[in-house]
Amino acid sequence: MATQVRQWRVGAAGLAVLGLTLTACGGAKVGDSSSASDSSGDSGKCGAFNLAVNPWVGYEADAAVVAYVAEHDLGCTVTQKDLKEEIAWQGFGTGEVDAVIENWGHDDLKKKYITDQKTAVEAGSTGNKGIIGWYVPPWLAKAHPDITDYKNLNKYASKFKTSESGGKGQLLDGDPSYVTNDEALVKNLKLDFKVVYAGSETALIQAFRKAEKNKEWVIGYFYEPQWFLSEVPLVKVNLPKYTDGCDADAEKVACDYPVYDLDKIVSAKFAKSGSPAYDLVKNFSWTNDDQNTVAKYIAVDKMAPEAAAKKWVEANRDKVDAWIK
Repeated sequence: MATQVRQWRVGAAGLAVLGLTLTACGGAKVGDSSSASDSSGDSGKCGAFNLAVNPWVGYEADAAVVAYVAEHDLGCTVTQKDLKEEIAWQGFGTGEVDAVIENWGHDDLKKKYITDQKTAVEAGSTGNKGIIGWYVPPWLAKAHPDITDYKNLNKYASKFKTSESGGKGQLLDGDPSYVTNDEALVKNLKLDFKVVYAGSETALIQAFRKAEKNKEWVIGYFYEPQWFLSEVPLVKVNLPKYTDGCDADAEKVACDYPVYDLDKIVSAKFAKSGSPAYDLVKNFSWTNDDQNTVAKYIAVDKMAPEAAAKKWVEANRDKVDAWIK
């Protein structure tokens, strides 16, 4: 049986140059030929498959299922590499990363790595629709219905003050590597708030869960698909409506986020390799409910990602078969 290897997450500063050591069970280093895919030119055989895993549980669910199918149905040797978004794209040109399985927009990275460097290509939609925005706990939206209009936020800014927000209201964001326009939005919408980073998806969830339980004032960045919304149905704040191009200048953004058609990005070399793992990635498509189911197995039920994937795959064999036909 082929093996799955999991490489652990590194920060953005650590991969400014792709000479960083990324240690796996076999001791591979970034830049080693052993770290790159060996499937090119050998049509029908899988070989090594290097799959990036970005730091949120929805992505982890995607990756777990793709890795499980690649390993058990296609006989691939799967290496999952925990990397933040831009860091993962840097690996396309070196063979260190074959696929990013859930990309949220990133027109800047597409221009750099697809259009300019030509080290990456698009591989179609995941089937998931991604929504980013500002949310408040249900109790707060019920107690103060007008709070869901951004024009009323300054009226309540003092209620959101924390020790970290410098006398302003706190707008809680997640991991600094996530797609976010929030600092520009606060400035350009003239809101008396300061963006404070919780640091992770888990920290965001805990803050919203605690706020709902204890009737605390919290407003923050959140997104769909996300299993947590079935536990605490956060209420989205209405920002100025998104229109094409309103976010073209990152410093001047004063509109809501678009609805993202989440897609897959692969290395150009991998796309031409003839590997069945590429066909799997290209054909992989599921719903927000599918992703949330697997994510909940991992985050709430505390299942290992591979076990969560196995459970979902066994219950959805018809969908899997369509990916590998």
